Amino acid sequence: QGYVVLDMDYRASKGYGRDWRTAIYRQMGTPEIQDLRDGVNWLVANANVDRERIGTYGGSYGGFMTFMALFTAPDLFQAGAALRPVADWAHYNTPYTANILNTPDIDPIAYERSSPIYFAEGLQKPLLMNAPMVDDNVFFVDVVRLVQRMIELEKVDFETAIYPVEPHGFVQPSSWLDEYRRIFKLFEENL
Repeated sequence: QGYVVLDMDYRASKGYGRDWRTAIYRQMGTPEIQDLRDGVNWLVANANVDRERIGTYGGSYGGFMTFMALFTAPDLFQAGAALRPVADWAHYNTPYTANILNTPDIDPIAYERSSPIYFAEGLQKPLLMNAPMVDDNVFFVDVVRLVQRMIELEKVDFETAIYPVEPHGFVQPSSWLDEYRRIFKLFEENL
């Protein structure tokens, strides 16, 4: 189909040392977006990729990154699909987030700085959100709260797909097929 894929180890990825891993302390979604911008610039300069035809998608933390990219750097991608995404770190796994953002009662600024729900007004490009209802990692209500926020902001260029029987890692082949058909459609129509 003519797609070029870049799978990036942005800051906080394992295996690159302590400074790389801790770069997101109190600012999840900021250094990583800078890295994605560098990746897009590299694709344009070295892989003959048209800047106006680049999309993004990811699951879990990658879904969070899709939100942050579309909400805080709307020039970076033309469309995005957020799969099983975190929208508000205050409602996520406390032992995980406390190491990076402290806790919401101690450091509410870090949580606001790092949670996509607080940046939803920045959405300017098409967004697909795929949310499994029995997710035991990223709770379904996270996407519900973000959808409500989008409605309140009168955003119209988003779609939500709900998977009623799926956990965080899909089990049903039909759900995987549906998810990737939706991503493909999003990219075919917008890239």
